[in-house]
Amino acid sequence: LRRTLRGLTVAILALALAAILLLWTAALLTFAGPLAARWREPVLRHPVLIIESDDWGAGPLAQADALTRLTGTLQGIRDHSGRPAVMTLGVILEVPDGPRIAATHCTEYHALPLADPRFDAVRAAIQAGIRSGVFAPQLHGQCHYWPPALMAAASNNPVVRDWLTAPDPASTEDLPAPLQSRWVDASCLPSHALTPAAIQQAIATEAADYEALFGSAPQVAVATTFIWNDAVEAAWAQAGVEAIITPGRRATCRNGAGQPGCVDATMLTGERSLAGQAWLVRDVYFEPALGHVPQRLVDGLQARTRQGRACLVETHRFNFLQAPDASLAALETGLREALARCPDLRFAAPIDLARAIRRRDPAWIETRLRPRLAAWRARLDEIPRFRRLSQLSGLALPLALLGGRA
Repeated sequence: LRRTLRGLTVAILALALAAILLLWTAALLTFAGPLAARWREPVLRHPVLIIESDDWGAGPLAQADALTRLTGTLQGIRDHSGRPAVMTLGVILEVPDGPRIAATHCTEYHALPLADPRFDAVRAAIQAGIRSGVFAPQLHGQCHYWPPALMAAASNNPVVRDWLTAPDPASTEDLPAPLQSRWVDASCLPSHALTPAAIQQAIATEAADYEALFGSAPQVAVATTFIWNDAVEAAWAQAGVEAIITPGRRATCRNGAGQPGCVDATMLTGERSLAGQAWLVRDVYFEPALGHVPQRLVDGLQARTRQGRACLVETHRFNFLQAPDASLAALETGLREALARCPDLRFAAPIDLARAIRRRDPAWIETRLRPRLAAWRARLDEIPRFRRLSQLSGLALPLALLGGRA
C-alpha cells in the first residue's frame, strides 16, 4: 500500500509539474513577440543620460538669456570622462510674422524665420552652447504647426487669430494643442492627413533651412506633439535624418477629442523605421514648472539603467521661460544626484547612441549573457498583462531567478 501511495504521489506531482510547465510554456508563447523584441533590443554597458528639450529657436526673445544660463549650468556638470551634460534642442525654424499677417486681415500667412536679425541673440546663444558641447540641435520642424491649418482655424477662432497677428514673436505653447501638430491638418477634428507630396516638399524646405543655420543636414528629428507617419519618415530619410526620437509609439492623427490617436506602430530603441532610421525612445518626463521634482529624473535613470537602456528625459522650453530659476535649479540638482547615484554615468547626444547601436560598439553594447538576462527580465514588467499573468501562474519566480534577482 505504501508503495502504491508513493507511486501515486509521484505521479500526481509529475502531473502537477507538467501542468505548470505547460502553463508557463503557453504564457511564454502567448507573449513570444514582445518577449523576443525585448531580448533583441540592445543592452547598454553603462548608464546613459540625455536631456531632450523641445521648442527652442524661433519664438520669444527671452530664450537667449535662458539658453545662456543653461549653457553655464550644463558646463559645470561633467561625467566620469569629463564630458559636460548634454541637452538636445528641438529647433523650430519659424513663427508667424504677426504684423504682416495682420496687414492682410489674416488672409495670408507670413513667416518670421529664425534667420531674421531679431533672433540674433537667440542664435548666438544656441551656437555658443553647441561650441561648448552642451547643446545638440535636432530638427523639430519649420514651425510647430501646419500653416494652412492654422489659417483655416483662425477664420472662426478669435484666440488663434489673435495669436497669429500678435506683434511679438509668438510662443507656440499658447496654441490649442491639436494645432501644434505639424504633420496633420487639425483645423477641424478629427484631423485630416496631409498628402505625401506636401510633406516631402515641406521637409525638403525645412532641412535646407536647418542646414543653412547649422552648417550640416539634420541628423536627428522629433515630430511636434509626436504625431507623424511613414511619409514623414521617408522625407526625413531623404533629408539625411539618421535617428528619430519617439515616445515608444507612433500616433498618426488627432481624434475627434483632439487627442493623439490612430497609433499604427510601437517601437523599442534600436529598431528601424521603414525608411531605415533608428528609432530612439524617450519616455521619462521632467517638467519642473509642472511640479516635477529632481528625484523624478533620478528614478527614471535608475529604472532605465536596470533595463539596460539609455534614459532620454523629455523637458520643454516653457520650464526655463515660465519658472527659470526654479527649473534650472531642479535640473542641476537632478543631474548632480544622477551622477552621485550612478558614478559611471555617460552624458551623450542621441546621434552618438544611435550610431553606437548601429555599429554594435562593444564600448557601449553589452554582450555578456548574465547582464543581458538581468536587463531583459527588468523589461518584462512593462509588457501589458504579462506581469499579472506571470504572477498568477508562478512564472515570475523562475524569471526573477533567471535575471539574477530574487
